[in-house]
Amino acid sequence: MSKMLWQPSEERIRQTNLYQFIEFVNERTGNRFADYADLYQWSITEIEAFWGAIWDHGQVIHSRGYDRVVDDLDKLPGARWFEGAQLNFAENLLRYRDDRIAISFKGEGRETISITYAELYDRVARLAASLRRMGIRPGDRIAGFVPNMTETVVAMLATTSIGAVWSSCSPDFGIKGVLDRFGQIQPRVLFTANGYQYNGKTFDCLERIAEILKQLPSIEKVVVIPYTDQNPDPERVTNGVLLNDFMAKESGLAIDFEQLPANHPLYIMYSSGTTGVPKCIVHGAVGTLMQHYKELKLHTDVGRDDTIFYFTTCGWMMWNWLVSSLALGARIMLYDGTPFYPGPEALWKMAQDERISIFGTSAKYLAAVEKARVKPREKFDLKPLKAILSTGSPLSIESFEYVYRDIKDDLVLSSISGGTDIISCFALGNPIGPVYAGALQCRGLGMKVQAFDDSGKPVVGEKGELVCAAPAPSMPIYFWNDDSGEKFHNAYFDVYPGVWHHGDYIEITEHGGVIIYGRSDATLNPGGVRIGTAEIYRQVENIPEVLDSLVVGQDWDNDVRVLLFVKLRDGVELTADLIKHIKTTIRRNTTPRHVPAKVIAIADIPYTISGKKVELAVRKVIHNQAVKNKDALANPQALDLYRDLEELKS
Repeated sequence: MSKMLWQPSEERIRQTNLYQFIEFVNERTGNRFADYADLYQWSITEIEAFWGAIWDHGQVIHSRGYDRVVDDLDKLPGARWFEGAQLNFAENLLRYRDDRIAISFKGEGRETISITYAELYDRVARLAASLRRMGIRPGDRIAGFVPNMTETVVAMLATTSIGAVWSSCSPDFGIKGVLDRFGQIQPRVLFTANGYQYNGKTFDCLERIAEILKQLPSIEKVVVIPYTDQNPDPERVTNGVLLNDFMAKESGLAIDFEQLPANHPLYIMYSSGTTGVPKCIVHGAVGTLMQHYKELKLHTDVGRDDTIFYFTTCGWMMWNWLVSSLALGARIMLYDGTPFYPGPEALWKMAQDERISIFGTSAKYLAAVEKARVKPREKFDLKPLKAILSTGSPLSIESFEYVYRDIKDDLVLSSISGGTDIISCFALGNPIGPVYAGALQCRGLGMKVQAFDDSGKPVVGEKGELVCAAPAPSMPIYFWNDDSGEKFHNAYFDVYPGVWHHGDYIEITEHGGVIIYGRSDATLNPGGVRIGTAEIYRQVENIPEVLDSLVVGQDWDNDVRVLLFVKLRDGVELTADLIKHIKTTIRRNTTPRHVPAKVIAIADIPYTISGKKVELAVRKVIHNQAVKNKDALANPQALDLYRDLEELKS
């Protein structure tokens, strides 16, 4: 068993939303659940009762109640949730309309700007009125090519208040990447900022928008948000109009929240697109609302007094997840730019200045600030901070230890994992349970997550495929332009019929946690033994000379050999001694099969825009296969570094 790093006090446990929910369930059902394990087991055996309790506990705003929680729990895919209910997603996020701060926004190198819940409601009302006046109706698509700023949230809420469908990507996408996404869904309105800032540089958006519009004829209006220039020229793009000129001028408007079926389309998200044209994943209103309420309220312990931050762009599902915190009356903190400007301490200074209580980021970021020798607890007052969340890739044991040693020793470190596919999590935090190094604390309530071995049987304490063996409300309602459902079925249900196959390689621990070993399609098979890439990363990235690394398998001599690419610190050379040290570290802490056949220095590691290493794309490059849709990558030029390497020819 891995080392326990933190455990909440009894007093802290009793103050959590999760503890109060257990009391709510006990009173409602007559049970005597005492801990998370009891509650979880009930939530996956009495699935209908659990989600009914979430609806009531969350006090979902609706104009008509549901006829039944779910129509058929044996139907996966295809189970229908909360049929008969009529509701509006945005109405639930705008239930608070007071003078407490709803949104604070800090752009890179800029002062923080905040608006209250009352101001947020007024802005959404004015923008929704304008959209209605131009004829936007339920089901129409509205897109955002936008930074992570307040106006983006307003645009999403105005869109969904009408029942139109919101879809966004970050402005660092290339033209092809945008067209690969928005070209499939044919939006009527496009929101964009005139530009954005990253690492001290300013980038123009309108030039790219002008090119995009030539191939996106569905766009009737481009609403330009002034950001890098307070007086941009909207006429640089066809049908362009400034946001303030587009918004209704009346004050005191009431929002006409369109009442819609529970499974009405809410968001269109996109698969990463590194292996083909991105899949357009459609999420329904009730599934998103219920799942986010459960995860934010119970697993993350969000309340009205919290300031919750997640470092994300508008092209990553963590943005949608963060914004749902408005339904709980919390203050959401938005940041746009690099987390390392003007230096590696930037976000921790913001955490101090804005009194952030829940700080969300990626495993890559935590590893990077540790490498940069940042010790926030020595320099910043982080007293309000009660939770750190990490996702995007597996969090190493060393990063777990770094958080408690150098950031804060009294907080819950919630490594979470799920995906765009469910716009939420399969495994995440438990504010009433202990934190063990290297493990996610728990499987999500109501999510029947299991690890399947090679024979398709659930195992504990062994590695296997992450599956979800029962329906959950946040599973997609369908894929766009997939009338037969074939693409949807092939994406998740072609491996185990009637069981969601997610594509992660995991282990469920004896204490109910989850260890993630990486993507199962990127697992290595030297000598026929499956190895998760995360097992190697955990060792390599603890070596001071190594800034970053990438592991792939190369077909070789009728087998697979393990290749380890390392990005080294400035001034460090990959000597024979360093290679020996790397291999010895891996061998000592894993097995001889984990030791790479080759260790190769490389100048850069390719990542997707949402911060995931692209092992499969590199594997294709070294096997001289084509890589499609490089626009999904943050640094596509890095792939060229892996082409025709001499080290791979012997």
